[in-house]
Amino acid sequence: MSQPPRRALVASPTTPAQTAAAELADAQDWVDVEDADLIVALGGDGFMLQTLHRMLERRKAPVPVFGMNLGTVGFLMNEWRRHGLEGRLEQARPFKVTPLQCTVTGSDGRIHSMPAINEVSLLRETRQTAKLEVIVNDRIVLPELACDGILVATPAGSTAYNFSAQGPILPLGSNLLALTPISPFRPRRWRGAILPDKARIAIRVLDSGKRPVSAVADQREIRDVAEVTICVDRARELTLMFDPEHALDDRITMEQFIA
Repeated sequence: MSQPPRRALVASPTTPAQTAAAELADAQDWVDVEDADLIVALGGDGFMLQTLHRMLERRKAPVPVFGMNLGTVGFLMNEWRRHGLEGRLEQARPFKVTPLQCTVTGSDGRIHSMPAINEVSLLRETRQTAKLEVIVNDRIVLPELACDGILVATPAGSTAYNFSAQGPILPLGSNLLALTPISPFRPRRWRGAILPDKARIAIRVLDSGKRPVSAVADQREIRDVAEVTICVDRARELTLMFDPEHALDDRITMEQFIA
């Protein structure tokens, strides 16, 4: 006889999420995250990102995450409902998410490696405009981009900061990345690029002493960077679980038609 799946319950520290967690505490025998076959996450999109990063740091292989929205937008979450959780988990559909891996070289020569599920952003640290050299697959495509910053977004993250910066929305499964400038000054007509997710992107900071730049991978920031390289990390695929009617891919598509 097969053993029933082991599930863990995690919740944002916010009052609504903690209240919901208390309501579900006796719904089944929850286990520790490290021992679980599936995670139920209560909170908003920010908490979902934290949970997915926790999966990347897990000693064992990542397991699927089923989120229920107790935050604001809840784009990556299902609707919160107290009852019928067991049936929802059995019928939930998986969506695969492949994170980015960025390697950051600081101005001090130190090297940092960080994953990102939504995007990697380079942002100016002072009122001085950032000046960046953009390289794709070892070819310099922009010798000098004067801007507030630039970001590389995955399809899952293309509706977040990338969309606010007027970047394109990418369908799930499109095998594409969005390379989007933030308030570009020169070249004036450059508004970004859509790249295959096999591309290797490098961004070098020009005149970093006078024009310091930070690198942010989702919620982790490294200041005073000299160079950042970004690529898709296919070895660490993540799985989100959704109610059949949720259809994350359809929601991403329909975001393009919301005024």
